[in-house]
Amino acid sequence: MPPPGSSRPPFGKGTSGPNGFNPRNAEDIFAEFFGSSPFGFGSSGPTRSARFHSDGAKFGGFNSTDNIFRSHNEATAPRKPPPVESKLPCSLEELYTGSTRKMKISRTVVNAAGRQVQESEILTIDVKPGWKKGTKITFPDKGNEQPNQLPADLVFVIDEKPHDLYKRDGNDLVVNQRVLLEEALGGTTVNLVTLDGHNLSLPVTDIIGPGYELVIAREGMPIAKETGNRGDLRIKFEVKFPTNLTPEQREGLKRALVGVK
Repeated sequence: MPPPGSSRPPFGKGTSGPNGFNPRNAEDIFAEFFGSSPFGFGSSGPTRSARFHSDGAKFGGFNSTDNIFRSHNEATAPRKPPPVESKLPCSLEELYTGSTRKMKISRTVVNAAGRQVQESEILTIDVKPGWKKGTKITFPDKGNEQPNQLPADLVFVIDEKPHDLYKRDGNDLVVNQRVLLEEALGGTTVNLVTLDGHNLSLPVTDIIGPGYELVIAREGMPIAKETGNRGDLRIKFEVKFPTNLTPEQREGLKRALVGVK
């Protein structure tokens, strides 16, 4: 309250207190430093400082400063570039039995002085039996390195070379076999050398018609995730018909096929 005899109104009803003190000044001063008040001064009514309307959260000024520092750290942190991919062609034999490949690479690195230099290294890749086209082998941080960046990863992607005899279909192996008409009707034997070098002799006693397929279980590709298990070998037959027959041969075929259904 003002001193006796003073005509000044109480602080809350006037514009200033004794000696010109204004209770809103403390709130304004705090806001000048920190952007908002943590004490809730002037939480309602027309006397609330306009500075506190910009951020409704407690200690809004501190939050803003924290965001600034975080944004700065994110902007200056080194980034990792996308991985570098390279194809690794493999024969079906290598994917059947497995193999070890030695790959010599040359890459750009940043030395202790901050300069880019060339570096060579030999990487070892253990190709597992049954791996398929598209299988990826990743070497972390073995790609090229640029200033202010993390080194990229180096990724080798398995690719299958074409084979003269076999074609892969998932975990199965497919062979196309041509036979003569007399073999298709009278029987034949199919002789094959497998991808790991052993011989197969397969007698065929069925009549070979259009679309005929002989399936040999567990003679296909190894299944990578099922140790000891394999796909199948599928032999698809194509019958070669004669282009010319003598009249005697025609009559002989007719007599032989009379009554055959």
